[in-house]
Amino acid sequence: MTSTDAVLLNITDDIATITLNRPDRMNALDHAMIAGFSDALDKIEAQSSQIGAVILEGSGGTFMAGGDVKFFYEMTQSSAEETRSVIDAMISRVHDIVIRLTALPCPVIAKLEGAVAGFGVSLMNACDLAIAAEETVFTLAYIHIGTSPDGGSTHSLTRLVGMKKAKEIALFGDRFGADEAHDCGLINKVVPADQLASATTNYAARLASGPRGAIARTKALLNAAPQATLTEQLTAEAKSFAECAVSADFREGVTAFVEKRNPRFGKS
Repeated sequence: MTSTDAVLLNITDDIATITLNRPDRMNALDHAMIAGFSDALDKIEAQSSQIGAVILEGSGGTFMAGGDVKFFYEMTQSSAEETRSVIDAMISRVHDIVIRLTALPCPVIAKLEGAVAGFGVSLMNACDLAIAAEETVFTLAYIHIGTSPDGGSTHSLTRLVGMKKAKEIALFGDRFGADEAHDCGLINKVVPADQLASATTNYAARLASGPRGAIARTKALLNAAPQATLTEQLTAEAKSFAECAVSADFREGVTAFVEKRNPRFGKS
């Protein structure tokens, strides 16, 4: 286990768990959390060949309540020039985290409970899969403090839920529950609170035991698809399939199929 004041990182059995750790502030994002998150990603990227899945969670029974509004209030007491400079620098670091999280070769699973608000929604959307406890409450929330969203949520929401629903979520900032989040495509699964840990661990374990090269290539193809033409995507798929076809995992997968047994994929 490694930690900073605001983020914990645990790597066990090929699964990395990043825990947002400001429970007294509902895991609101501040400079310490940004630094801790970046440090955790440094460690995961350095060991990426040994990690099959990442779980992203919050401590204290909530995922993330967005940015630290107390910090934002303090910034309003500064000059416009200073406020703009500080906020620009902070958001640049935040956006770097979103890009790096999305670019990880292994899948990232958001484990959601309590509040998922503001940047918490953006962070959730940057993950590949999301599982929520039944009582989880979602809100994009930015509009309530007089600002537009960041963290890529205007990019991800339009792709996940469609333009009309994205505008409803962003322009009103209303709260909605886990069932609605599931129905509109924001999350994959809703479970009772006492099953959240086991359901998330099961997802992570299944991914970590799978063919990692094929999983990484599939994730990359899916991430690139919205910006690609059909011809470009077909070309990318052909190249990816050919690379997979010369791997040990492919050889094991087709052999296991012919022999009517479960495949035993490697970790490379």
